Amino acid sequence: MGLPRQAVAAARGTLLGVALTDVAELAAGVRACDRAAIGRAITLVESGLADDAEPAQDLLAELLADTGGAHRVGITGVPGVGKSTLIETLGTMLTGQGHRVAVLAVDPTSALHGGSILGDKTRMTALANDAAAFVRPSPTAGQLGGVTRVTRETILVLEAAGFDVVLVETVGVGQSETAVADMVDFFVVLMLPGAGDDLQGIKKGILEIADLIAVNKADGDNVERAGNAARDYQLALHMTKPASPTWTPPVITCSGLTADGLETLWDHVAEHRRHMSASGELAARRADQRVRWMRAMLTERMRARLATRAQDLLAELEDEVRSDRLTPTAAVDRLMTAFDASTTA
Repeated sequence: MGLPRQAVAAARGTLLGVALTDVAELAAGVRACDRAAIGRAITLVESGLADDAEPAQDLLAELLADTGGAHRVGITGVPGVGKSTLIETLGTMLTGQGHRVAVLAVDPTSALHGGSILGDKTRMTALANDAAAFVRPSPTAGQLGGVTRVTRETILVLEAAGFDVVLVETVGVGQSETAVADMVDFFVVLMLPGAGDDLQGIKKGILEIADLIAVNKADGDNVERAGNAARDYQLALHMTKPASPTWTPPVITCSGLTADGLETLWDHVAEHRRHMSASGELAARRADQRVRWMRAMLTERMRARLATRAQDLLAELEDEVRSDRLTPTAAVDRLMTAFDASTTA
């Protein structure tokens, strides 16, 4: 007979440094905004260890009643558009107004060794040292879209800790924009001045999920170019279907370097919150997000379970499909038949 779960955890140690941390005590520390407790809670949520899964979900269940009050704002844009500078300046402005700001920088993970490519707090040093702010990278573990369940669940921990603004930064690569838009209330797309040929390269889908387009780096010699770009993006929006039938995404110019336009940006975030709350769209949007989150996790777990239970057959079928001896459809049919048989055995 194996060791009790507590003994196993104690023997190997946990990411929190204790065996099965008292969930109620940890939750109390989070609610009190104890930074050490917040860090331990997020580490537990991020853990991929099987022994940490149950206490992590127990912790989230304990905190759930204290979540949901924050402005959840996603910010995306191509590398070089100035996301980190803008977020740090915006966050500092908001803490100066009395807000408590958390930043989750969605961090691409190295496919070779699993480490973070981006530095954790090195890009936002001023904000990271602000007593009213909390900056944390959100490792993606190589998952498609650059965002995992970790980011979603970390948002809940931070809301329970009393942060009333949660900014989620995405690297702006591939489908990560859609993934972030599906976990926030307001989605900001940053653009560069001087639209020109860049306008033709904008993905229509990105414009359709944007709640606001901000032409960043509108400072110095770029001011006129930024204004021209904003007009071009405004025209482009007329050819897209907005995310909300009752909200027309504004287009503004701003500068993360000088803070020009950031008050206007936040005014739009606040106006959108009031508008969507009054119409009931905010509650509906979050409810839909939770259901899509559940379905995505179900798909992920079923795929993992299928690969585990039919690993040898899967490899065999992949070889047959690769060598054109079997159609993909026939291979899937055989795989599902084997999986169904294993679940009823």
